Amino acid sequence: MKKLVLAYSGGLDTSYCAKYLSQEEGFEVHAVSVNTGGFSAAEIQEIEQKALALGASTYTSIDAVSNFYEKVVKYLIFGNVLRNNTYPLSVSAERIVQAVEIVSHAKKIGAEYIAHGSTGAGNDQVRFDMIFQIMAPNIKIITPIRDNKLSREAEIEYLQKNGIDYSWERAKYSINRGLWGTSVGGDETLTSHLSLPESAYPSQLEKELSKELKLTFTKGELTAVDGESGSPVDNIEKLEAIASKYAIGRDIHVGDTIIGIKGRVGFEAAAPTIIIKAHHLLEKHTLSKWQQYQKEQLANFYGMLLHEGNYLDEVMRNIEAFLADTQKNVSGDVFVTLHPYRFELDGISSPHDLMNASFGSYGEMNKGWTADDAKGYIKILSNPGKIANHVNQDHD
Repeated sequence: MKKLVLAYSGGLDTSYCAKYLSQEEGFEVHAVSVNTGGFSAAEIQEIEQKALALGASTYTSIDAVSNFYEKVVKYLIFGNVLRNNTYPLSVSAERIVQAVEIVSHAKKIGAEYIAHGSTGAGNDQVRFDMIFQIMAPNIKIITPIRDNKLSREAEIEYLQKNGIDYSWERAKYSINRGLWGTSVGGDETLTSHLSLPESAYPSQLEKELSKELKLTFTKGELTAVDGESGSPVDNIEKLEAIASKYAIGRDIHVGDTIIGIKGRVGFEAAAPTIIIKAHHLLEKHTLSKWQQYQKEQLANFYGMLLHEGNYLDEVMRNIEAFLADTQKNVSGDVFVTLHPYRFELDGISSPHDLMNASFGSYGEMNKGWTADDAKGYIKILSNPGKIANHVNQDHD
């Protein structure tokens, strides 16, 4: 039999692929799921049972949470990356790491084929295919949903005909959960005017009373929550467990897909949203204006390339080196207050706070220069404008 590795999540598309490829196409299907966060041991066991019941010969779960943080998430925090100032790149960031792990597994077991459940209309097909083609150009890519232009209704009908109980209600919303947020897609996100209903979000509002938190960063990484130290991954998960009960971090992202059409997706990302905003506030206190300016340019470019599947381009390593270098003094505490559906950044405390300069304070009396110094500086600073205004007397 032809050995094939299937990127398997347990959702509708990959469930169809597992059944179709083993039963109709005669492949020896080796299902692989890559955990980039959000899955318990019990859920992984359930995914395994489902994969084997659908016809997979083997199932492998790869724990890539720490790898995901070290290779990608850390730099998204360093860069305060929000696509279109909204979306923390939850799913697009995960797909890169998942693709790398899957192709490595395919090489390990000597598979001639790799399959995934992407459609022909989205971004994931590009992300997966690019990684697979770059890392393993001799392995053939199989994509039943894309190749056969299947609707979700057609997939469900096929599974039901083959004795697999899969209801439309269960498939109504496509939910992808990970360390860096959860995406939510449904009929509403295919329109431009409808919002997702409250029930579509995995986390529901449970807390009404506000809560104050202290987030501690060390060289740009979240190292403690309310004084309790832990690894950055543990702290992200801890913050998510606290903040998601306030239904914080919900939004709908509208953006340009890699294939040139507009796309819309809902998401909830309580911890990522708070961490990025808190980290950004700390940077505004501890970095120079030119560091912040250059970071914004490069971080935006980094997020764009990551979104579009270009993670393996060497320029990404160059940008990561720059972003990491900017974090030398980004250490301190950020004080946050959580409320239902929103949060406030109350302030920071840092030994590197550039507002602590003793010789001068913004808007107050200074100790580092005289009034004449200030007037002379302003006079010189205005020279380019004076010259331009003198030469160009006519103004529209």
